[in-house]
Amino acid sequence: MRPFAYARAASADGAIATLRRHPSGAYLAGGTNVVDLIKLDVAQPDLLVDVNLLPYASIDRLPDGSVRIGALARMSDTADHPLIRENAPAVSSALLQSASAQLRNMASIGGNVLQRTRCPYFRDTATPCNKRRNGEGCSATGGDDRTMAILGASASCIATHPSDFAVAMIATDATIHLRGPSGERTVPFAGFHRLPGSDPTRDTIIAPGELITGVSFVPSAVTRKATYLKVRDRASYEFALVSVAAGLDVQGGTIRAVRLALGGVAHAPWRAQAAEAALIGKAPTRENFLAAADAELRAAKPQRLNAFKVPMARNAIARALATAGATA
Repeated sequence: MRPFAYARAASADGAIATLRRHPSGAYLAGGTNVVDLIKLDVAQPDLLVDVNLLPYASIDRLPDGSVRIGALARMSDTADHPLIRENAPAVSSALLQSASAQLRNMASIGGNVLQRTRCPYFRDTATPCNKRRNGEGCSATGGDDRTMAILGASASCIATHPSDFAVAMIATDATIHLRGPSGERTVPFAGFHRLPGSDPTRDTIIAPGELITGVSFVPSAVTRKATYLKVRDRASYEFALVSVAAGLDVQGGTIRAVRLALGGVAHAPWRAQAAEAALIGKAPTRENFLAAADAELRAAKPQRLNAFKVPMARNAIARALATAGATA
């Protein structure tokens, strides 16, 4: 592990100014991902700016009716909060199926959104990886690609995004709140994470020095009647092979609104827009759920060892939608 400096920020502006003077630095909240990457020599910041004193840990209902989760709220606190359990049960479930209880007590919401892939080649500096250094090559291509992407991949990178929380938040039409050298801005959660394209080194559209201050969503019938399904190799402390966040608003036996997002299948949390479009105005039947899944997975391009993810995702989509439909 390489040496680095440490600073504790007393204000958001102070944190941003400090990082602006140290463009190779990084923010530190729970540290459950960035510290791991430093130990592996994947991340090499010259400074860690501790932001835990900043006032971004609360979970609140705002005057406009939306729910805002502070970036420094811990995963466990968020999962157990009444506003989240009542208005976004899929988000609560996704968090409770993430990591371990000890990590959930430490990890922050903002850090969860920014966590990097668990691709073993990315985390092994002895192997070439375009995500660490573009142009080196992708060792996963033709290698152990069992857990890799089937949607949205490129010749440069086939890694998957690891967050459960991010998948569930996309299904709420959430917004991310950012603060940086140029001031404050908001971006849709569904557009925050990048597909790899020709440059997989950047996971998100966050600008240098920007800080996530929170995420928010507007509760609705879809968010309140949503579920999160995670398919993995073991029942705990494991990342998804395929996951599905699904919410349905059914009125008079007809689907009026639907939100569907997939995890474990792409470089970014995947909004299943083709499947959503296929379901509007239809009855909530297994036949229609499978047809919607087929519409979404038509674009799938499985790797050498992970073709099983296509039928797995198809069945998981249908199962998650059926569960959400049962509560609609």
